[in-house]
Formats: sequence, C-alpha cells, structure tokens
Amino acid sequence: MSLSHSDSQSLPVSCETQTLLQEYLTSSRLAEIVYRDDAGQIQTTHDAVRELFSRAGRDFLCLGRGQMLRLDHVLTLDGHPVARLPSL
Repeated sequence: MSLSHSDSQSLPVSCETQTLLQEYLTSSRLAEIVYRDDAGQIQTTHDAVRELFSRAGRDFLCLGRGQMLRLDHVLTLDGHPVARLPSL
C-alpha cells in the first residue's frame, strides 16, 4: 500500500516511516502515538495500528479501538518522528 498522494497541502511520509508503520501493522504491538487533534491540541494514545488507508487524497491510520487519525497529524510513533518529505 502506498502512503503517498497528490494533495499539495499534505506531504507524503518518508520511506522509513512507511516501513515503521508496516512493522506496527503486521506485529499488532501497542505503540505510543502522539498527534495533533482537530482543535490543534497535542494528544497521546497507546494503541495498535490496525489499518493504513487513503481517503479523499489523505492518508489515515485506523487504530485498534477504531479511532482514525490523519497521518499528517501524527507527530511520533514510539518516539520516532513521523517525518515528511520536503515539498518541491
């Protein structure tokens, strides 16, 4: 599954981050996920990554408890930055 898209406002994640996300997806292990919510507040959750998907030109994580997070709002996974590729 490719995590890149053509939306110019969102930047695709790096190959390292794609690999890290796939590892969490296949292992079902819990991760500490730090993200920015819709109000701009920083939140932390501990959950498993259940699914990675794209919808309406944006990439999302679906967590074990059913919560959906926009991938471009995720700041870190277990302390690993969810790095974005620079825009061209």
